[in-house]
Amino acid sequence: MGTSPLFSVRRSSFELAPHPGSAAQARRMTRTQLTGWGACEDTCDAAALVVSELVTNAIVHTASRRIHCELHDLRGDGDGERVRISVRDEGRMPGDTSPAGRIAPEEEHGRGLLLVAAVSTAWGAQETGPGLLVWAELPRQAGAGGTDPGPVPDTPGGSGWAW
Repeated sequence: MGTSPLFSVRRSSFELAPHPGSAAQARRMTRTQLTGWGACEDTCDAAALVVSELVTNAIVHTASRRIHCELHDLRGDGDGERVRISVRDEGRMPGDTSPAGRIAPEEEHGRGLLLVAAVSTAWGAQETGPGLLVWAELPRQAGAGGTDPGPVPDTPGGSGWAW
């Protein structure tokens, strides 16, 4: 059975300053919006985790002055109902030479994208000029099923994420 294309029926966006309280603010705003759209509690919990991890990565690993977040309520024919969360940063400062490689699994930080992959049905990243847009999709209702999102993608050249 084929999968029908998804389209956004509702969209919400907000911007955050890069400070430690922004991840908590993003969780609250995401949960409020998705609850208003009728998403189930499990989806709201997973979305709060995803947006928190993505916003934290943007704060810690970029020189962004603003972090842009978007939520999309995606619908299609049949069982194609998803919520998409995307976070876009402004990239690194010119001349920043800090390494872009992954952090070793035994280190305290560096597991955020693994968590995103674990709770998402699909996710990815794309360069947007000097910054990076990272997105994740979740089933709109619990039990809607998902696919294994697979391993954490690598950037071209195998150097790891730009964060």
